[in-house]
Amino acid sequence: PQILIVIGSKSDEEQVRPCGVVLSDCGISYQARVLSAHRTPQEVTRLAAQAAGKGVRIIIAAAGAAAHLAGVIAAHTDLPVIGIPVESKSLKGLDSLLSTVQMPPGIPVATVAIGPMGAKNAAYLAVRILALSDARLATRLKRLKESMRREILKQKVDI
Repeated sequence: PQILIVIGSKSDEEQVRPCGVVLSDCGISYQARVLSAHRTPQEVTRLAAQAAGKGVRIIIAAAGAAAHLAGVIAAHTDLPVIGIPVESKSLKGLDSLLSTVQMPPGIPVATVAIGPMGAKNAAYLAVRILALSDARLATRLKRLKESMRREILKQKVDI
């Protein structure tokens, strides 16, 4: 797979599902795994370190609460890492957002919005990155953007 999606808990699956839908719609292969930065740290480290050697080009990591998953992955790979903060009950995802976005210099994590909207944008960002070296995908992305534009222009309002 070109994309590896790692979620910190099975309970994050519904919020991250839109990411897989967008990637599938764009014809991009991906694999999804559940691993925790805190409960399975050795497995996370190994997965991140070995991903490039297995053909993965981008890693998308989603986690809630302390949300260290994307940062731990970014520390163990040179691949681009996109973090999806998962909405949590206690702080509505603000804790996840801050944990994902506040990375030290040299260990970047591109961070998107909290929850399902962010999951979609994580996929779209991955598509844009891949399209830099894939003319077919770049054409597909341009068509998708044009389709979105046309849908907006067709909308009517009665206010």
